Amino acid sequence: MGDDLQIKWRSFALEQVNSKEGEDWRAWEQGSDYVSRGLWPLRGGIAARRQSEEAHIAYMETLLELKHVEREDIRSREAVVEVAKKIGAPVINVERFEADIDDPETLAEIGRDHEEAVEQGVFGTPTLIFEDGTASFVKTYTPPEEDTMSAFEHLMGMMRGKNYFGEVKRPQPPWPRGARD
Repeated sequence: MGDDLQIKWRSFALEQVNSKEGEDWRAWEQGSDYVSRGLWPLRGGIAARRQSEEAHIAYMETLLELKHVEREDIRSREAVVEVAKKIGAPVINVERFEADIDDPETLAEIGRDHEEAVEQGVFGTPTLIFEDGTASFVKTYTPPEEDTMSAFEHLMGMMRGKNYFGEVKRPQPPWPRGARD
């Protein structure tokens, strides 16, 4: 799709949505002893974006491949740094990346992104918000490579500008037979 597709990744803390800590608790406001289930990958996205759009795209592609295809645990600081090292120079300066993920401002940015998303009705990921303001949440598996563009185009055709599709679900558990084959 080339330049016709522009993605602006934003942070959304699922551990905030799924928290049982009460209304005033914020995952991004916890102390350094807090063991997060997902803030490090979000901080890594911010750190990569601070370097360049190319670094951010490479980070997101690598991170999502590791998490959703290779089923790696990417929730720790160490795992996120390994993603940056895997990409490496000249795309990502790992030393700067590490300094940026440790910057407390990354947590504040996660909080701002998250709260803005909630105001727009976001409840889960991935949620796509289009230029006309319509939004759609989609739950999917990675399609076979030869079907990737077709699946994406069909999904966009159904979601973009068409706010009359409220929900599409398939009978479970957990998915239709063969969906992950």
